[in-house]
Amino acid sequence: MTSPESPPLAPLVVRRARQEDLDAAAVLAGRLVHLHHDVDAARFFLPDDVERGYTHWLGRELKRREAVVLVATRGDEVVGYSYGTLEGRDWNALLDQHGAIHDIYIADSERRRGTGRRLLDAIVTELEGLGAPRIVLATMVSNTAAQRLFASAGFRATMLEMTRGG
Repeated sequence: MTSPESPPLAPLVVRRARQEDLDAAAVLAGRLVHLHHDVDAARFFLPDDVERGYTHWLGRELKRREAVVLVATRGDEVVGYSYGTLEGRDWNALLDQHGAIHDIYIADSERRRGTGRRLLDAIVTELEGLGAPRIVLATMVSNTAAQRLFASAGFRATMLEMTRGG
């Protein structure tokens, strides 16, 4: 008995998000928020209706020159998103002008297919295009897969956030 062949995957497209992508991107953002909250609820707050909040937030960010919201799509489906901003000098962090990658999240069904790397490379390119001389990001200490991805793209560990209380 032979198994039927799976239909070929639609090509992966990474592009700037549009207004009509935001509900789907917000679902992924909500999953990221839940993931963080589940790891440490004392550190990461979980707002009510987080997806609606992200739809609103990302919609505002689409209009800002200093913000980049990208989506990865297969056919009509948003399978990943990333969000970053161009930031000025930050005396608190002793960080000169930089690009900050705030979010990268890939749908479970899309993992281990290179989608994260494509989104990472694209957002770095976009932030550098806005003038970012360096790019910074943070990842959960326990997310070793993401850390390997970021290291393979030339990122190095520079800080470790620690939290007390909650």
